[in-house]
This record gives sequence, structure tokens and C-alpha cells, in this order.
Amino acid sequence: MARNEVKDQVRVLIVDDSMFMRRAVERMLSDSPDITVVGAAINGRDAVDLACRLKPDVIVMDVNMPELNGLEAVEQIMTRCPAPVLMLSTLTKSGAVTTIRALELGAVDFIDKTSAGGWMDIYALAAVLRDKVLAVAYAGVSAPPPAEALRVPHETFSPPMERPISTSAGIDVIAIGASTGGPRALTEILPHLPGDLRAGVVVAQHMPPGFISTLADRLNGRCPLEVREARNGDPITPGTILIAPGGEQMWVERIDNTLRVHISPNTEDLLHHPSIDMLLESVAAVVGSRAVGVILTGMGDDGTEGLRKMRDAGARTICESAKTAVIYGMPRAARAAAEQILALDEIAPALVQLCGAVNTDPGRAS
Repeated sequence: MARNEVKDQVRVLIVDDSMFMRRAVERMLSDSPDITVVGAAINGRDAVDLACRLKPDVIVMDVNMPELNGLEAVEQIMTRCPAPVLMLSTLTKSGAVTTIRALELGAVDFIDKTSAGGWMDIYALAAVLRDKVLAVAYAGVSAPPPAEALRVPHETFSPPMERPISTSAGIDVIAIGASTGGPRALTEILPHLPGDLRAGVVVAQHMPPGFISTLADRLNGRCPLEVREARNGDPITPGTILIAPGGEQMWVERIDNTLRVHISPNTEDLLHHPSIDMLLESVAAVVGSRAVGVILTGMGDDGTEGLRKMRDAGARTICESAKTAVIYGMPRAARAAAEQILALDEIAPALVQLCGAVNTDPGRAS
């Protein structure tokens, strides 16, 4: 299904080796008049065959299955007949690693089955499952390309602003916000930032507790910069990428002339935790023109107000282009505050140019 195409019903393929889960997922989806289940597969091999034959709009897939597991099935589906895949995950160490790997391979999003509290409470996930199926049905999907294969002309969008963009100040902080599709986007950007980048990086990625540390560990193994889950009071320094913990809020503050992150529970009852708006608004207030704000793929409009405040403060601002965003909701909402709208492979070079580094051709870490 082409992005933005409207259909009477979203056609779903369910993949799970558990008969209980297949029936539970079908029952949860059947309450929506906008969704129809067109098939069910009991293992990854059947999933690939049915995906190519039925051409579903969304595939809801378990990770652990016989014959082909979820990762192998996602990889083959993305190569042979790409479709939006929503993974059913579990919050364990191995489950988190597998989930992050599935997102890197092209899965659009995931649902943590354990968040329901137990198998007898699985139907508590019904509303979340239906909402995510409908949302990812219109995602742009493709096989995971190498960065060099993403060469597309970039757009430049500079709406009139009350204050001009500052070009004289150096850059101390790069603030990045991402949601659905973000792990894959971050994997295509952060490894291309050189180890001698002259700015610290802070990231707010919408993700539940327990998954960010795994994402940070995987990125750390690929990046010249150090990547880790942020801790309260961590300094923001060149050479470090700090990712906000899932389920908590992170903002930037200046203490004794040192930029640091503050981590706090979601006491303000904000919809998103971490909130991209909260992070970017703090950067605008504390760092001002010596910052760059970036909004990547995601649903909704979190980050729109924060990016606007950053640009009003004289910061440089970038949104991901619709040409590469898996979900163009957040970048589209924030584009009025964007100095540049760039394809995914253009963002890292733009950041290096804005921030400065001794090595301006970092390449990908092996």
C-alpha cells in the first residue's frame, strides 16, 4: 500500500506459533471496523510465503518461532515483499536485543506483550494494538538500505522568522528527537558522526522502559562516539551521545558553567516520556543559538513546539524529509520551524558541517 493511500479496511496478517496468541490478536483486532485479518501463519517460513501471496497492509509478528524466527522472517519479507511489520516483543534482555535488531531490519514498531501484566491480561493491549496497526499501515517501508543508497535531492525550507538564524556562534549541543522508525534512523545517522565532533549529542527516542539501554549498546558498538543511556547529572561533552531513558523525562541544564542532563520521572503527566518537546525546549532556553535541533521519523507532533523555540532562540534546525521518514508525522508537523529538510543520509554530513570536526569524512564504524 502506498503511503497516504486510504483503504476501506487495513488487511492484517498474524504470525505467531501460539494458537492462543493468534486467536487473541485476531479477537483484539476484530473489534475495529477498519481492520480485517486476512491470514495467520504459525512460523516464520509460512509468514514469508503468506506475506508475498496475500500482500497484507500490516504484519503482526511474534519474535520467537520455529523454522524461521521473527528476525529471519522480517529480513526475508523486507527483501522479497516489503510490508509494515509490528513486532510482539517481551521485556527481557534477549527480547530487547531481538526487538531492536528487528527494528534495524525494517520492522516499523513493536508492542511489549509483558506490559499487559500477564497472559490472562493480554486483552488489555487491545486498544494499543489496534491503534498501532492503523498507524503503521501507512508507513513507508523498504529493505534496509546502506546509507550510500539513500542518495536523493534534498529540500530546503526556510519560512520567514522573526529572528534570523545565527551563523556566527559555535555549536555545543545537538538535540535529536525520534519516535516510530527512530532506531533505524539513528542507526543511519549516528555512526557517521566522527569521534572528534565538536558538540555533545542528546537524544529523546520514544520507547518504553527497558529497551533504551539495549539500543544504546548496539549503537555504541557502531559509532566513533560513545553512546549510552543517560544518567542524571551526566555532562554533555563532545564525544558523547546521551539517550534519554524510556519512561522518564530528560532536559538540559547548566550547573557551574557545565551543561548536564537532568533525568526525572514523568511527574508532569506528559503524553510522551521521554518528551521531545521538553528536551528541545530546555536546549532552546539553556543553550540558545549554540545548538542544533533535529526531528526524525515518528507519529504525532511531539517536538514541534520545541523545534520552534530552538529556532526562535537562533539555533539551527533540521527535519527529516518525507522521502526517507518511515512515518512523516513528526517531521511534517515541525517543518515550519526547520531551516533545512534533509534525507536521512544528508543529516550526518550537515551536522558535521554545522558543528565542525577535524575529520569531515568519518565513514561508518566497522
